[in-house]
Amino acid sequence: MSSLQSTRERVLGTPRRRYKVLVAKMGLDGHDRGAKVVARALRDAGFEVVYTGLRQTPEQVAMAAVQEDVDVIGVSILNGAHLHLMKRLMAKLRELGADDIPVVLGGTIPIPDLEPLRSLGIREIFLPGTSLGEIIEKVRKLAEEKRMREEAEASEQVGQA
Repeated sequence: MSSLQSTRERVLGTPRRRYKVLVAKMGLDGHDRGAKVVARALRDAGFEVVYTGLRQTPEQVAMAAVQEDVDVIGVSILNGAHLHLMKRLMAKLRELGADDIPVVLGGTIPIPDLEPLRSLGIREIFLPGTSLGEIIEKVRKLAEEKRMREEAEASEQVGQA
């Protein structure tokens, strides 16, 4: 059994709805092959995937994530504008009250920029060479954590009623 099949069974084996991931390309970056490869791998692993297409603004990505009720946002950036765009995305998510959605980033990110990105709240940063299996597992873990938080909050509210 491949690791993708194993991950798919873990994702689909739960009675809950499938984990939903928004894969986004922001800015003037016109290279989306990597984003499409990751989107397909996530889909093949059992995730529901929404792909935004090219040249989205951070505000459009945040709005789409809220409208689609996603568990994780995955952003691919290759154009060097990652700090500027991710800062705007995280600010818009906070403004919408959706800063509980974990955000991951992939692309050609210079090492000195990793810590500033993490300080913005980016949960995972995938550099060139990261395996699809690692990406799938980390996205699954983040989605699972988000669902568990939501379930705990819902249980708490029922207990208070």
